[in-house]
Amino acid sequence: MFTKGGKVDLYVFVAVIVLLSLGLVMVFSASSVMGLANSGNPYYYVQRQTILALIGLALMFLLMKVDYHIFRPLALPGLVLSFILLVVVLFVGTGTGGATRWIRIAGFNLQPSEVAKLVMVNYVAVYMSNKREKARKFFTGILPILLITAVQFGLIMREPDFGTGVALVFTVMVILFAGGVHLGQFALVGALAAPLMYYLLTMKEYRVRRLFAFLDPWSDPTDTGWNVIQSLLAIGSGGLFGLGLGKSRQKFSYLPEHHTDFIFAILCEELGFLGGVAVILLFFVIAWRGLRIAMGAPDLYGSFLAIGITSMIAFQALLNIGVVTGSLPVTGIPLPFISHGGSSLLMSLAAIGILLNISRQCRD
Repeated sequence: MFTKGGKVDLYVFVAVIVLLSLGLVMVFSASSVMGLANSGNPYYYVQRQTILALIGLALMFLLMKVDYHIFRPLALPGLVLSFILLVVVLFVGTGTGGATRWIRIAGFNLQPSEVAKLVMVNYVAVYMSNKREKARKFFTGILPILLITAVQFGLIMREPDFGTGVALVFTVMVILFAGGVHLGQFALVGALAAPLMYYLLTMKEYRVRRLFAFLDPWSDPTDTGWNVIQSLLAIGSGGLFGLGLGKSRQKFSYLPEHHTDFIFAILCEELGFLGGVAVILLFFVIAWRGLRIAMGAPDLYGSFLAIGITSMIAFQALLNIGVVTGSLPVTGIPLPFISHGGSSLLMSLAAIGILLNISRQCRD
């Protein structure tokens, strides 16, 4: 059950610890005003985040030592459980802004879509390691995975949570690509999925408005373009070196979700362009070393699992930073290890623990 010997990848380990530490600092800086206003305690949000970070670190250290092969027989039960949670949240879940994304369990908000991402990575890794030769065939290869992914995506969109749904689909596609699926099959899937994506983007008025706001946020500066404009003002006002830690102006109710989805803007405002670049480089280190771990994994299962975990975290970071900088349409998705949020933080640290265990078993 436990892996003996072997050293963890220090690059990934250090990068995650630095991001997590920086995240706690930025959560306090970004949320102190809101915490004081809402609860009379400026430490309210960072205290919760610190507790979750400690739990997540304990989970990460445990999974660093547990042989990742233990998750192989859990692929199907985990998938079934994730489907159950995604259905249950639609009936008994809680949320804000018209979205129902969390299940309240023992005082903790569990986000089933975050669990589903990691479970799906494990399931696809097992599937591809067992049936890699069949993956080159559409109907007997990737079609079952595509159908499962489509159902999960549909359930997540019912919440709705477009950003997490896109991250799930992208991660699955990366694993399939790494497994040798022919590019022609991806082109076919893309052609078939294009009308559906168009429908999903246009079926709700607010999504259409968000899309137009992405193209020109100043066309509606007080409504759909507000988040992007305020985010860009925060980033721009930070300059090269930033205004200084704790000196953000946008956190005073100008920038919505400034401690969660848009925390990167506050980071750039306070730590400047150099602080933002440092964060991006740390995620680049995780992506680079994650791919190295995948190439050196002792078996195909470990390789696909490492690729899935790496792409899941890297794409989520890319999507979040793209939204914050106005490079992508606004969609709610946290920045791994930095944004305030329990399920995302715990699942990300658990995923890193598995990745580090694979690194301990890599071939030299």
